[in-house]
Amino acid sequence: MKSGFISLIGRPNAGKSTLINQIMERKIAIVSAKPQTTRTRITGIFTTPDAQMVLVDTPGIHKPKHRLDQYMVEAARSTIYEGDVIFYVVDASVPFGPGEKFILDCLAEVDAPVFLLLNKIDMMSPEQIMRSIVQWQTRREFAEIFPLSAERGDNVDRLIETAKGYLMDGPSFYPEDAVTDQPETIVMAELIREKILRLTEEEVPHSVAVVIEHQERDEHDDKLIVHAAIYTERDTQKAIIIGKQGSMIKRIGTAARRDIEELLGEKIYLKLWVRVKANWRNREGMLHDLGYDIDDFND
Repeated sequence: MKSGFISLIGRPNAGKSTLINQIMERKIAIVSAKPQTTRTRITGIFTTPDAQMVLVDTPGIHKPKHRLDQYMVEAARSTIYEGDVIFYVVDASVPFGPGEKFILDCLAEVDAPVFLLLNKIDMMSPEQIMRSIVQWQTRREFAEIFPLSAERGDNVDRLIETAKGYLMDGPSFYPEDAVTDQPETIVMAELIREKILRLTEEEVPHSVAVVIEHQERDEHDDKLIVHAAIYTERDTQKAIIIGKQGSMIKRIGTAARRDIEELLGEKIYLKLWVRVKANWRNREGMLHDLGYDIDDFND
């Protein structure tokens, strides 16, 4: 039995969450077209008859603008040094920039084998793919280079089989039916936040957080009732999320409820509330209450 931890790192919107969902063949990490969607380390547990791979998805590494950004970047950087194998995911369809140079500098201190995953090749011609491979080969030595499409699954199966060969013989870390170590409340909150990002498009940026505050059983039909609070920074954002006569929050709730029901395997009632907490992304106490604690990385 092979087993080990694989850390996924890269710039925002490189496709790390899409890749982990593709490998798991289910939604573990939320995905949107907006950068910096992933905020915490999300673990996917991929088990086959001969291996268990613990895939750790991380926030995109970027220049922090507030305390929440600092938390996200530190969460990603600390994970670089914890993996038995590193999957460095790059959006190969965009030019090399200072953000990638910063990650390469971080990887210079890593002893674990680093796989360069050139993602989004479905947006590139064969000539562009070959040019990208040649250019990246001059920047550092990688254990493996994989052009792939996380969205379509191109070359992902071969990636997994190759990665197994780099893992050590050892026991499983989790039961074979486990798919994540994240509490259900965290996954539910993230599914709701994903729908907000998708449905509000450019109108509501990343100044939104979601917390599952309470769960109870309906005394009449025994359905689970999930109470979730959506936090924004401004009244204008609250109005957008609620929508005209509650139309937007109804759409968010309907879409999120479907995913949560699939996660839990049962029908639920989802009740959403929107609250304004000005500048919450820079407030230490609020970040701690929402589960983001930069002190975790200062030890």
